[in-house]
Amino acid sequence: MMKILIDNGHGSDTKGKHSPDNPPSLREPVWARSCAARLKEALEAEGLKVIMITPEETDTPLTKRVARINEACAKYGVTNCVLVSIHNNAAGSDGKWHAARGFSVFVSKNASSKSKDLAAMFTDLAKERDLTGNRSIPTCKYWTWPLTKKADIYILSKSRCPAVLTENLFQDNFADIDFLNSEEGMQKLVELHVDALKKYVAKYDSKNGK
Repeated sequence: MMKILIDNGHGSDTKGKHSPDNPPSLREPVWARSCAARLKEALEAEGLKVIMITPEETDTPLTKRVARINEACAKYGVTNCVLVSIHNNAAGSDGKWHAARGFSVFVSKNASSKSKDLAAMFTDLAKERDLTGNRSIPTCKYWTWPLTKKADIYILSKSRCPAVLTENLFQDNFADIDFLNSEEGMQKLVELHVDALKKYVAKYDSKNGK
């Protein structure tokens, strides 16, 4: 049976990952951990197998995260694992509020076809739920770091299994913050992840002969 690997971004000691207000009304590490915990519970209720990559409260180095992911891949098989890394987006790092809103999903520059397919599933389902905000969606239905930028998204590019990183709305937008802090917002985003991952598993789980 396929294993769903969940990584929640950053840690309680990571600087700058919060809304611009003082005190911050949203802290990305807190929100991501809450989302990851609820996602695990929801997936397991569907009979799916989950591995939490970052159970610690403090920040876990990316090298350690990737090592845990690839250990799971070695144990269960690359085709039997899939990773989702959960984050909140930010339009700037200037401590100011911005206009950009909505959900997006990233893959690495060296992403496999399965990673891209999962990302497209996320985007399609997010669009159906009116969660994609006010930015145009790439025709490929996923984002990558610019090809002109030498660096890549480490956890995605170094993980052996199919992998995506979800940016769950913007922590520097007033309306997105209100939604993220609401029970409705959290539930809708958890359900988005559940439905995208269920769709992926149904298509690619080896027990289905695919």
